Order: sequence, then C-alpha cells, then structure tokens
Amino acid sequence: MSKEKLWTKDFIIVSGIHFFVFLTHFLLIVTIASYAVDQFHASTNLAGLVAGIFIIGAVIGRLGTGRMIEDAGSKRVLIVGTFLLIITSALYFAAIHLPLLIAIRFLHGVAFGAASTATGTIVAKIIPPGRRGEGIGYYSMGAILAVALGPFVGVLLIQHADFKMIFIVASMLAAASFVMSFAVSEPTYELPVQDQKKAVGSFQLSSFLEFKAIPISVIILVIGFSYSGVLAFISLYTKQIHLEEAASFYFLVYALTVLVSRPVSGRLFDIRGANFVVYPSLFIFAIGMLLFSLAEQGLVLLLAGAIIGLGYGNFISCAQAIAIKKVPPHRLCLATSTFFIFLDLGFGAGPYLLGSLVPWTGYRGLYLMMTLIILATIPLYYFLHGKKTFIAFKGGVRRPKTSPGK
Repeated sequence: MSKEKLWTKDFIIVSGIHFFVFLTHFLLIVTIASYAVDQFHASTNLAGLVAGIFIIGAVIGRLGTGRMIEDAGSKRVLIVGTFLLIITSALYFAAIHLPLLIAIRFLHGVAFGAASTATGTIVAKIIPPGRRGEGIGYYSMGAILAVALGPFVGVLLIQHADFKMIFIVASMLAAASFVMSFAVSEPTYELPVQDQKKAVGSFQLSSFLEFKAIPISVIILVIGFSYSGVLAFISLYTKQIHLEEAASFYFLVYALTVLVSRPVSGRLFDIRGANFVVYPSLFIFAIGMLLFSLAEQGLVLLLAGAIIGLGYGNFISCAQAIAIKKVPPHRLCLATSTFFIFLDLGFGAGPYLLGSLVPWTGYRGLYLMMTLIILATIPLYYFLHGKKTFIAFKGGVRRPKTSPGK
C-alpha cells in the first residue's frame, strides 16, 4: 500500500493551483483590514467585516459547488472558478467606497470557494487511499506556503509600492491558476444507482452536505474562529505593541515549522491514527496562542508563530484527512465542501465578532480568550470524534489477545 504512486502529474498541477488560489487569498486577508482603515477610515469591526465577508462568500460558493461538481465535473468547476477569480481580483480597482469594497470581497470569496473546493475534490480522488494522510499533508502545504508568502509579500508591497500593486499580483496569480486548470485530467468514478436516483429527486440536504464529515467540521469551525483573529488583526496588533518588523517574518516562521513537521504528522496519521496527532496538536496550538497574547519582544512573537504552526498547521491537515477518510468516492466532493464550509464559517464570523470585542478586551485579552476556546475543543473533539477512534483502536488491539483462548 505504501508503494502506491502519489506524485502524479495531476497531483502536482492541482497542488500548484491550490497554492496560487490560497496565495491570492492570504495576500489580501492580512492586508485588506489595514486597507479599509487607511483608505476608507473604517472602524475595527467594519475592517473585520471587510476581511471576513470574503469567507462568507466562500461558504456560499462551496454550498453550490459540491453539488455542481457531481453534475458538471470537478474540472469544469475548477476552470469556471479560476476564471471568476480573475474577474473579481480585477474588480478591486473599482472599489471607490467601503460598501463596494465589501461587495467585491464577497464575490471574490464566492469564486475562491468554488475553485478551492474543486481542487480539494480532485486531489481527494487521485490520492491513493493508503497514503491519504500523507497526500493531504503534502497537498495542504500549498496553503501553508501561501500563509507565509502571502502576508510577507503583502507587507513588502505596502512598504515599497502600494495596495494597487497587491491587486495586480492577485490578478496575475488568478490568471496563472486559470491557465493551469486546463492541464488537469478529470477524475472519473461511477455514481451508485441509488445516488443517481436521488440526484433526480427533490431537494435533499445530503445533496449539499456530507453528514459523516460534520463532527470533525464542527471542531474545525471553532479552531478556524480562534485563528481568524490572528490573520485579520496581526498587523494592527503588532503595530500597537511595536513589533511590526517581527510580524513580517511571523508567517515565514509559521510556514517553515509546518513544512518540516507536516510530512511526519501525515505519516503518523496513516500509521498511528488521528488521535495520536490531534490531541498534541490542539494542546500545542493553545500554548502558541497564549504566547502570542503575551509577546513583548520580536523573538517571543516568532516563537509563538513556530508553536502555532506546529499545532494549528498540523491539525488542519489531519482534520481534513479525517473528513474524507471513510467517505465513498462519489461523496468526496461533498465531504471536502462540508469541511471547508465549516472552516470558512469560523474564518468569516471571527474577524467581525472578534473585532467587536477588541474595544473591551484589547488585542492581548482577545488572544487570551482564544487560548481558552482552543483548550475547550480538546474535550469537544473527544466526544464528537476521538472517542469513536479510541474505541475502534482498542478493539483492534484486543482482538489478537483473545484469539489464543479460542
């Protein structure tokens, strides 16, 4: 099983598209709140809305995309989604006031949701089942690199150019994704007869969501909500505590940590099971967030980035692998869509709700609250998913012990 081929042409191309799509996303999400404040004098919660409305649009895009992929095919949805990314990226130049900027962010999110769901569906179909944890780990490294390079490039462009240059780069990345999408082969599978009948029938919630993926998706919603405050407000937070220079390297440290650790966590997921990776990851993430809230020196901020990368970064890929692990091939698109819908809900609601709390808690108090929320997800994970995995694992261990007595 370990000899099954992972690094195929389609896997490499789809991973590249995934990287460009997410690079566009993170290039903007960390800088757009500052743009709203500087350009349109937006309040903190409105700046959070500008950042978060993108994710709400992504949720809308994913809700329709899961079913569209079943009907039209993942390659067609990918081509249309990346084409819409070009259009919406160019529309930022027309944002002459705050309401229009918010509308463009929403439409950009819809396009992002469609494109990223298509890539996630394609890669879930082409990864060998026996290397799913490892494959998802490598594939999701595109997003991790984007988390690092997007904000880093964004900060450099703000310092040495302007926001218009950010919009130009975003448009170029979208165009590259569109061109690459034509080189992807359409994964094929045969839809079971009972599901063919359902597809012709009346409206069903199961046509838009995969229920088997919901338990882990609830966890990812809370985790995404917790981390959204870092993404949306790191530039404002570090400006307040005079650590702007260290902040520009935060995501590079974060990404380097994940790049080194994720291949290991992916193999551990395949060999030892999800719980072996999830519990330490959540606890480490909480420690990193606590350190982030207490940072007063640049070195401490960067250390927090490394610890958060080790915890949050590895949990994300592990959770995605859990979401699709026991789903039949014809439901992979909906399982992928369901997972990212919940993740996007956390990312979308977070900046606005957390931005509303900042006047009362301050940024340090806000991140301290997020530490407690992350810790609370550990027992939540146990009851929603970890307990089932633990029982199954115990059953697998006990069987050899009882066999000699038979």
